[in-house]
Amino acid sequence: MHSFRDVETAAYCPRKLYYRRKSPDPEETPESVEAVRDLAFRYEQLLADDGAIRQAPIAVTPTQYRSRLGCARARLDCWDELVDPAGRDALLEGRDCRGIAHKLLDTEPPSLSLAFAGQPPETGVWKPQSVRLMAAAKALSWEREAGVEQVVAEYPAHGLVREIEVDARRTAVYRSAVRTAEAVDGPPARTSNRSKCEPCEYQAECGVKTRSLRSLLGG
Repeated sequence: MHSFRDVETAAYCPRKLYYRRKSPDPEETPESVEAVRDLAFRYEQLLADDGAIRQAPIAVTPTQYRSRLGCARARLDCWDELVDPAGRDALLEGRDCRGIAHKLLDTEPPSLSLAFAGQPPETGVWKPQSVRLMAAAKALSWEREAGVEQVVAEYPAHGLVREIEVDARRTAVYRSAVRTAEAVDGPPARTSNRSKCEPCEYQAECGVKTRSLRSLLGG
């Protein structure tokens, strides 16, 4: 059975998934990522406590952060469930995938949230994150024997909370990522998008060569 992270990585770069599977050492979540995810459980404190928000690892100003959270609190029907979830870091096992949901929401129909530590897109979520969200939604639906209509993506360092529909288009992309993960038994072709390679921890094993802007300009 695939992990949520497997299918997310397959959607990002199948070659990276191949090298991750070959790695003898299990990857640990960096402390900086854990610190950002922890913010998702402190929203009410960060809205009320000046000292706490000044010390928090946020990526925007405290004013921007509180404005965004205030808008989310006013907009979302599930706000109370987000700040006091029914489950935290819950293991879900579906038909195809298993993994951790950062929050289980006591809503009807059932829902969940995943917290992402990186930079958000202008709207919605990045494609690999959408795949991970759909994997979690399908696993929750499988366990509860109930449909999941929407899930939540949180970017806690930015104070952004976004509801994501579990629709046919996102489900199709998720299914494609599952098939890709199942098919990876040798090194797939290198991606043509070299911007994905520069931050990749498997760049040396992959053998891809990236060039700095200075070298491209002849500096």
